[in-house]
Amino acid sequence: MAHLTIAQRYEIAALRNQNFSQSKIANSIGKNKSVISRELKRNCDARNGLYRAELAQKRTDLRHENKPKKVYFTTEVSEFVIKYLKEEYSPEQIVGYAEKEKIKCVSIERIYQFVWHDKKQGGGYYKHLRTHGKKYRKRGQAKDKRGQIVDRRGRPCGGY
Repeated sequence: MAHLTIAQRYEIAALRNQNFSQSKIANSIGKNKSVISRELKRNCDARNGLYRAELAQKRTDLRHENKPKKVYFTTEVSEFVIKYLKEEYSPEQIVGYAEKEKIKCVSIERIYQFVWHDKKQGGGYYKHLRTHGKKYRKRGQAKDKRGQIVDRRGRPCGGY
């Protein structure tokens, strides 16, 4: 299901100003006439009944922002995750155990997000991770310092 673009909304506004029917507008932009009907019903200016593309886009964006999102990280899931984090389970193990026991859980990445958010808030769940919150070294860095001898001096000039 593709949403209307701002360009399509401008075209709807232009054709509407030329008194085109909803069916002709729909054929022109390649959508079903019911899409045009809903668009006009939802996004026309309430004061004067005119359809303006900018206003329609703002209203659509606002509706999408305020749309209730499905929350998967419920208090039940949170308590389950915290319980196993305290038992020193890794997020990978927690998700694996939940799948094995057919318990509702979230993804590994979501558990890590929860742990890092908790750390920013001053919590201590990160201390139960094996790395204790330390970040891994990124691969492919230009100047890698691993394996170098500190204060190493080169061979003195001259022969043996």
